[in-house]
Amino acid sequence: MNPRTMFGTKTVHVVVITALLGSMVGCFEPSRDVVEEAGNNQKDFLLGPEDVLDIVVWKNDDLSQKAVVVRPDGKISMPLIGEVIAGGLTANQLAIQITSRLKEFKERPTVTVSVKEVNSYYVYVLGEVSKPGKYPLKSHATVLQALAVANGFTVYAAKNRMQVIRNVQTEDGTLREMRIPARYDDLISGQGVGNFVLKTGDVVVVP
Repeated sequence: MNPRTMFGTKTVHVVVITALLGSMVGCFEPSRDVVEEAGNNQKDFLLGPEDVLDIVVWKNDDLSQKAVVVRPDGKISMPLIGEVIAGGLTANQLAIQITSRLKEFKERPTVTVSVKEVNSYYVYVLGEVSKPGKYPLKSHATVLQALAVANGFTVYAAKNRMQVIRNVQTEDGTLREMRIPARYDDLISGQGVGNFVLKTGDVVVVP
C-alpha cells in the first residue's frame, strides 16, 4: 500500500476521532438555562410554611401579632384584614402587603415583620454520603456546605457525577424538574456552575 495513502487515511481517522471527542465533551457542558438557574441565588430569605413571625403594627397592640406561624398553604391570619399570603415573600414584602391592606381601615399604618424562627428552608442529600437524609437549615447553604452537613462522601461516591435536582416554576405556573450538574472538581475550583447556593427543597444526589 502506498505510504502516502496510509498516512492520509490515518489523518482522516484522527480528524474524525477528534471531532467525535469534541462533540462528546460538548454534551457534558451544562446548558445556558441550567447555568443561569444555578447562578440565580436568592440573597433575601423567602418566607415559607412553618416559619414563625413577629408582626408589629406601630402603636396598635391589638393588631400586632407575636409568634405567627406560616401555614402549609403559605398564608397567615391577621386581625381585621383576615388571610394574607406570606409564602414566597421576604419579610419586608409581607410588611408592605399588610400595610397596604390596613390602609383600608387605618390612616398611615406602620408595619414591621421579623422572622423569629426559620423552619421552611431544607435540602435533601441522598446517595453515597455518610448520612443521607433531609436537612432543615437555618440559613442558605451551598452544595459543599450541604455535603459537609451530611458528613461527606462514602468510599464509593462518584464525586464528579453529582447532580442537584430542583423544581423550577415555569411561566404558566407549572413545575418542571431541572438537573444541575455539580461535579466536585468544579465545586472546588469554581469552574462550570461552581459552588452554587441551594434553594429550599433541592435534592443533592451523589451516585
